[in-house]
Amino acid sequence: MIKPAPILLFTYKRLDALKNTIAALKKNDLASESDLFIFSDGPKQLKDKDIIDQIRTFLKTVDGFKSVTISASPTNKGLANSIIGGVTTVMEKSETVIVLEDDLLTTPNFLTYMNKALSEYTAEKKIFSISGYSFDLRSKDQNPNTTYLLNRGWSWGWATWRDRWENVDWEVASYKEFSENKIERKEFAKGGSDLNAMLDKQMSGKLDSWAIRWFYHQFKTGGLTLYPLGSKIYNDGFDEFATHTNGSEKRYLPYLDKEHQMNFDFPKEIAISKEYQKKFQSKMGIIARIKSKIEGFFK
Repeated sequence: MIKPAPILLFTYKRLDALKNTIAALKKNDLASESDLFIFSDGPKQLKDKDIIDQIRTFLKTVDGFKSVTISASPTNKGLANSIIGGVTTVMEKSETVIVLEDDLLTTPNFLTYMNKALSEYTAEKKIFSISGYSFDLRSKDQNPNTTYLLNRGWSWGWATWRDRWENVDWEVASYKEFSENKIERKEFAKGGSDLNAMLDKQMSGKLDSWAIRWFYHQFKTGGLTLYPLGSKIYNDGFDEFATHTNGSEKRYLPYLDKEHQMNFDFPKEIAISKEYQKKFQSKMGIIARIKSKIEGFFK
């Protein structure tokens, strides 16, 4: 029997979204067997203190899990430092983690999918993470239990292992050499036309992202991420309170898994799926990104 990985939930100042995230998570079969660690970031401005106090009052009422541990930061760490610190801390005692933010709605089989995938690929070091989210990449009548591998991770509901996480260079010491290597930058961009710009902004101090550094490390080490064809995550975070989610949500609407089965078709070959890689690149290409920004602007 698989021992469920601890769930880490990071929250800031969206109370209604947080309530929805926890309500959906509690409907998972493995919720009552899972330890939940909630990280509540502190106020960035004095005006945020009231809503954060409300959130922390609500957090004391959360139940339905094996245990609930709340870490309430007195200061604002920002999402990147919160996630890097929180994951690293829990990883001191756990080999695996499942990570969520406060705007993600899960299907009832999300935890089962994540834990089975973590168990399936424990010894397969090439697989760096498990994604709960997927773009709508299906062809007609495809099985939502299908899974596939890509060379880029995703940050909307994910899981990983300690031995993958602990080797990440968060300072990105190789950046200068990489920034001058046109061939490497072209290869990195195969994971999405946004990646090079995100990394450049991170290294110039214009962005504060744990995810782009994680994606870069995965690229440099040849790692892969497992995705479900039927998404187990719906991102509810396209609102005025979003910190890192922008553009139009239309591009990101998933083929949501509505069957909620508990068995999944995991790839036997540990390699990028050429079929889904091509479809993924069409979603993350320059044209798709420009269209999404225009739609977001008019919205």
